[in-house]
Amino acid sequence: MNLLRKFGVVLVLIASIIIVSATHSQAEINVDATSEKKIALTNKSDQLKRFEQEKPVQASNNRNEDTGEKVTVEATAYTASCEGCTGITSTGIDLNANPNKKVIAVDPDVIPIGSTVHVPGYGTATAGDIGGDIKGNRIDLFMADLQDAKAFGRETIEVTILN
Repeated sequence: MNLLRKFGVVLVLIASIIIVSATHSQAEINVDATSEKKIALTNKSDQLKRFEQEKPVQASNNRNEDTGEKVTVEATAYTASCEGCTGITSTGIDLNANPNKKVIAVDPDVIPIGSTVHVPGYGTATAGDIGGDIKGNRIDLFMADLQDAKAFGRETIEVTILN
């Protein structure tokens, strides 16, 4: 009987070891799963932070006109359909082929050619042309329609050179 009791105690010990081992393994799995979730949340949090940091810089059409050099200019408008006009700017932009393109003529000593410029009421434009009468703080806005250009007239506005 003594032998049977020892055998029973050994079986109980083995069973206890198996149960403790299984419980411990399950606990490690739960800890690993929790750690993975924390890592995933941390990575997502880092991605969100990076996105928010990059958000203002995203270069699409949503430029922030508060950043950049502000210049007060006298603005007029022009078209590509005037007598003797080719419709091709001094930088090679074909305005007849691109009637919706926002292009302004500038004095390169004031606004560098190729700059992106925010013009209130007109939008974000490329400084892609020069003109004979465009000297100093003057700009000329390209408009596809002659009537729109005439209706624009002459305005003193503050533009922002974005780059």
